[in-house]
Amino acid sequence: MVAGVAASVPTWAGAAKNTTLLAAWQSGTEQHIGLLSVGDSSWSVQRSLVVPTRAHGLWAEAVGSVLAVARRPGDWLLRWHQASGRTQWHWIGEDRRFNGHVIARTGSATLWTTETDLDTAQGRIGVRDAASLEKAGEWATHGMDPHQLLALPQAVGDLPAGTLMVANGGIPTLPETGRSKRELGRMDASLVALHPDSGELLGQWRLADPFLSLRHLAFDPVSVTLGIALQAEHPQSSDKAAAPVLAVWDGRTLRAAEGQPPVAGYGGDICAWPGGGFAVSCPRVNQLALYDARGVWRQALAHREACALASRDGRWWLGGASGVLGAQGEARTAAAPLQLDNHWVPVG
Repeated sequence: MVAGVAASVPTWAGAAKNTTLLAAWQSGTEQHIGLLSVGDSSWSVQRSLVVPTRAHGLWAEAVGSVLAVARRPGDWLLRWHQASGRTQWHWIGEDRRFNGHVIARTGSATLWTTETDLDTAQGRIGVRDAASLEKAGEWATHGMDPHQLLALPQAVGDLPAGTLMVANGGIPTLPETGRSKRELGRMDASLVALHPDSGELLGQWRLADPFLSLRHLAFDPVSVTLGIALQAEHPQSSDKAAAPVLAVWDGRTLRAAEGQPPVAGYGGDICAWPGGGFAVSCPRVNQLALYDARGVWRQALAHREACALASRDGRWWLGGASGVLGAQGEARTAAAPLQLDNHWVPVG
């Protein structure tokens, strides 16, 4: 582990007001979503909502409400008007399960959710009416176990802005076994590009190593590159421990990270790094792994149970068991013990 922060790590641009982060966490036996206030020396819960099971993917809507979806295999989707406390719930049909992520299509009254067809184990994108949360249609993801999805904010290669990118994790599961993994020899992880109007398949890419599951996505506007956090499923523990936790896609090729030391083969979350490149949280080795935009290893920062990760406007936030790690490597003490989930989102 390389401890400390190198000169290339961005610093805070002077004194800053508190940042609000939309997050999911466990406190005691209860699961929550809520808003956390992060300052220069402390962080605290602004408001929260108890949810029935563990939440995963989060989305901040332009009107101030937020969307949250249950961790896979999940059965609920929620809109929370956090200012008033009003909630709007949607429960998925018995033949489908949510796979943990939801996003809104820019400039449209459409939401997209990743889902699994329980009868076939094939991945689906739920095309939903944003007002009602009801499904208006669905598209194939051309793989199993779709996880995070992202609409390209700008053109990449031959693909225009708005193209829907989906990470197919590729892990076969059965409805009766929930999150239990089976027949990993049939893994088929891939990155797919779908037309945002029709769901037409525009491209599909796979890594050479079939045991690397593609999970989470982040777009780097500096290099115009997509980063994908990976989770290794190798049968040999030594192969899993040494596996890369990042892949990068430039519109033409998908390739795994290079020069990385062992980090237990598990990427928890990913964000674009201020100034270019990517950061991947590695909770099983208590590190934040940093890479350039080509996927070449840079360094690691130490942070206990590093997981929830976000960046915006040249700043970054990493949550873990010891609080928040920020742009100067300063740990901020939590007001109460919270077990954060994989993701959080800056709002406001």
